[in-house]
Amino acid sequence: TCKQIGSIEDPRERVKKLFQDTGPAGTWAWKVTSRALLYAANMVGEIADSITAIDDAMRWGYNWELGPFESWDAMGFSAVLERMEKDGLAIPESVKKMKAAGAKAFYADGKVFELAKGEYVSLKKDPRALPLPALRKGNAPVLKNGGAEAWDLGDGVLSITYTSKANTIDPEVISMLNDATELAEREYRALVIANQGDHFSVGANLFGVVVAAQQKQWDELSKMVDALQQAGQKMKYAKVPVVAAPFGMAVGGGLEVCLAADAVQAAAETYAGLVEVGVGLIPAGGGCTNLLWRALEGIPEGADVIVQSLVAAVFKNIAMANVATSAEMAKELGYFRKTDGISFDKARLVTEAKARAIGMAEAGYHPPMPKTYKLPGESGVATISMLVDTLVQGGFATEYDGVIAKKLAYILCGGAGGAAAPVSEQQILDLEREAFISLCGEQRTLDRMQHMLMNNKPLRN
Repeated sequence: TCKQIGSIEDPRERVKKLFQDTGPAGTWAWKVTSRALLYAANMVGEIADSITAIDDAMRWGYNWELGPFESWDAMGFSAVLERMEKDGLAIPESVKKMKAAGAKAFYADGKVFELAKGEYVSLKKDPRALPLPALRKGNAPVLKNGGAEAWDLGDGVLSITYTSKANTIDPEVISMLNDATELAEREYRALVIANQGDHFSVGANLFGVVVAAQQKQWDELSKMVDALQQAGQKMKYAKVPVVAAPFGMAVGGGLEVCLAADAVQAAAETYAGLVEVGVGLIPAGGGCTNLLWRALEGIPEGADVIVQSLVAAVFKNIAMANVATSAEMAKELGYFRKTDGISFDKARLVTEAKARAIGMAEAGYHPPMPKTYKLPGESGVATISMLVDTLVQGGFATEYDGVIAKKLAYILCGGAGGAAAPVSEQQILDLEREAFISLCGEQRTLDRMQHMLMNNKPLRN
């Protein structure tokens, strides 16, 4: 029963089903929840002026999907009150008066019941707290395929929204990234990548990769990886600013899209990371390239010692699949820029991302110039490989972890010729793609991918 209730996506329906459950889990949940609801009701007027302030605080500060009074409404105002009275719990006078006034819910018809006044008052609406559909112009997307849509957000801003399951990145999404970027360059002044659901994107469609690898469709896999890389490059060097608006999970390919954007406006609760090593792969959608280039921004020519240390830092984040647990931490790890924005109210995320995109356009946006960097080359690979061998020998990493890590080191150090001459982005992208296809041909990588699909957790082999 717990698993069935937990699998319900709608939080209101999930809370209601748990309230109705008469088993041990439901009984325990009621005992805890009922006390929390009464405590919240007693605190109105003491620690907060209104129930909306308490609901907002619990959602924003503690990442609750529903505040206590929203949860009460979801379970049924009268049903909850009746059960509390049956259990002999002390009901606050303000709630008793609310019942006597004939109220059936805390929130109703755009109004909220003000416990202090004993009547409904209009909800104060934040003009910036608009859901994505409310910002769209017209009744239909300007572009659409099986995995994504492009909508006009007004004010010269185009948006891309994934429609794939869990916002995974598949060939249709990649196609839309290309098509929408081209359309934005022709007819708009900015592009925003704004998704809906619980997570921005959980990365590439792993099932599709497994099927292609099992059938040894190496050319098809290479074309798919190259398509994602080039879509990222197209966004990065577009004539208009591209702003990504991540929230929830933005991992793997989900983060790679953000790394290709000119700016990020992230929800405070954003979990970002390049987690491909967990399934026996390396980031190949531009993740290695863009994270490395971002780390090296502003480094002067000849600063070899600094470059080596920065490459090592990027290697550590990817090899250990470090996931930032907040947008602020994502800045510290280098996944987001220090200048990127953070939206503490997720309801404002798209509005603020759109405003950032407009601001960049009005400031006279110019795309970045392609850069080259001199990388450590074979000496850098050797240094990192020694560290990897030590970790494997000490039991901190498996032998196959070491195989993957050394391929990653080779990429980040610019390959065999990295130290001989400046390396371009395309050279690193090529190394990414080659390593990805090579790893897809390894049985141990296939085992990791299949284990993740079947068990939703990584295999350490």
